[in-house]
Amino acid sequence: MVEVVSEVSGDPQTSGQPAAGCVSPQNQLVSVSQIQTTVDTKHPSSEEDEKLRHTPNARASSAMGQYDSAEYVTIGEVPTPPADNFKKVSVLPLIFLIFYEVSGGPFGVEDSVQAAGPFLALLGFLVFPFIWSIPEALITAEMGTMFPENGGYVVWVASALGPYWGFQQGWMKWLSGVIDNALYPVLFLDYLKSAIPALGGGWPRIFAVLALTLVLTYMNYRGLTIVGWVAVLLGVFSILPFVVMGFVSIPKLKPSRWLVVNMHHVDWNLYLNTLFWNLNYWDSISTLAGEVENPKKTLPKALFYALILVVVGYFFPLLVGTGALPLDRELWTDGYFSDIAKLLGGVWLRWWIQAAAAMSNMGMFVAEMSSDSFQLLGMAERGMLPEFFSKRSRYGTPLIGILFRLQAFYCCHG
Repeated sequence: MVEVVSEVSGDPQTSGQPAAGCVSPQNQLVSVSQIQTTVDTKHPSSEEDEKLRHTPNARASSAMGQYDSAEYVTIGEVPTPPADNFKKVSVLPLIFLIFYEVSGGPFGVEDSVQAAGPFLALLGFLVFPFIWSIPEALITAEMGTMFPENGGYVVWVASALGPYWGFQQGWMKWLSGVIDNALYPVLFLDYLKSAIPALGGGWPRIFAVLALTLVLTYMNYRGLTIVGWVAVLLGVFSILPFVVMGFVSIPKLKPSRWLVVNMHHVDWNLYLNTLFWNLNYWDSISTLAGEVENPKKTLPKALFYALILVVVGYFFPLLVGTGALPLDRELWTDGYFSDIAKLLGGVWLRWWIQAAAAMSNMGMFVAEMSSDSFQLLGMAERGMLPEFFSKRSRYGTPLIGILFRLQAFYCCHG
C-alpha cells in the first residue's frame, strides 16, 4: 500500500478523466511526508521506493514562518544524493567562516583613526556594533533558524514578497559578491610582490592569479567542512601576530593617547564608511544554513562568538597602535599596522603582519565563494534558477555554482 498526495488542477468534484489543463499523472509531484489520499496498489519495488524517499530539489516554497522536512520528487526522475549524506559544518568552523564573511582581521580599519582620531575610532568600534552588527546578527540568527536551508536571504525575501523579488535580491547580491571576490587574489599578490618583484605585473602575475584561483576553487569543490577548517587555521594565523604585538607594546602604552579627540577635524564620511564596511555582511552566512549541523542551535551560537571575535579583533589592534606610539593621523592608512609592528617588535613582526594580511585575503575568498555558490544551489532548489544549478558533486558541494562562480571571476579579470 502506498499513501500519496496527488497535486492536480481542475475541478475536485470531477472523477474519471482529468479536466483540461490538469497535470498528468506522469508529471505530478508526490509528497511522501503528508497523507491525504489512500491508494491501494501493489508493493513498489525497492528502486521505486527509493525514488519516493529522496528528491533532487524542493520545488515547493514554504509559507512564511514555516519550514518542514517534506521532500518532493517527480515520478520517474532519478534523484541525486541527498544533502543529509554529507558532513555538516560544526560550530568552530562556522565561527571562522562568519569571521571571514564579515571581517578577515583588522586590515582596513586604520582609516578610522585618520578620519576621527583615536578616541572616536575606539568608541566607534564599541558603539556601532550595537547600532548595526548586533541587530543584523540577531535577524540572521532568527531567520536562519526559521528557514534552515541554502539560499538564506533569498528565501526570506521570496517568502515575504514572492519569488520575483527573491530572485532580484539573489542575482544582485551574487553579482556584488563576484565583483568583491575578484579583488582578493590580486590583493594577495600585492602583499607578495615586495618579496617577489616578478609578481608585480606581466605574465607571471597573470599566471599566479589563475593558478591561485584554481587551487582555492578546488578547495571549495572538495567540501565545505574543508573550507571551514582552513578558515580556522587562516584565522588563527591572522589574529596571532596582533596578540604578540599587544604583549610587546605593554611597556610603551600611554592611556592618555586614547583620549585624543578633535571634533572640529573629523571626516565623517570616511569615518562612518570605515565603520559600516568593517561591521557589515552578517547575513552572508545564511546562504549556508542548509549545510550547518543542527542549525537551530549552531547558527545563533556561532554568530554570537563570531561577533565577539570580530569586535575584539578590531578594537585590540587599534588600542595597541594608538596607545603605544605618538599620534600622527596622516600615517594611519591601509597597511599602517605593519609599520607599527616594525616599530614595536622589529622586522620579523612586520613580515608576520604582512603575511597575515595576505592570508586573510585567501580566507575571505574561499568563504565568499562558498556562500555565493550555495546561494545559487538554494535558488535552484526554490525553482528560481534552472534545475542543473542544484547538482551536487560527490563531496556535497554545488558543482555548477562553483564553476559558474569561477567563470564569472575570470570574466571580471578580462
